[in-house]
Amino acid sequence: MDGITLLTFFVLSVFIGFEVVSKVSTTLHTPLMSGANAIHGVILVGAILVTGRTTSTLGLVMGVLAVVLATVNMVGGFVVTDRMLEMFKGRQGGRR
Repeated sequence: MDGITLLTFFVLSVFIGFEVVSKVSTTLHTPLMSGANAIHGVILVGAILVTGRTTSTLGLVMGVLAVVLATVNMVGGFVVTDRMLEMFKGRQGGRR
């Protein structure tokens, strides 16, 4: 595929993703975040595997960037999910 086709897929996926996520009710955000975190784990493993098999310098740089971004995204998702779940816990003895 050429670059214009890939760019078109990327732009369309951004628009579709935004529309899908913006229509989710607030009560479903935490379960969906947990599922998304699991998917990000699979993406991280895939990025590591692809980076390990690359032979070009550009591929290595892009692969390491993909691994770093996937790691930050996954860890950040777990932190946000944990904080959201803390909000749902009841108060015990006046403390959280």
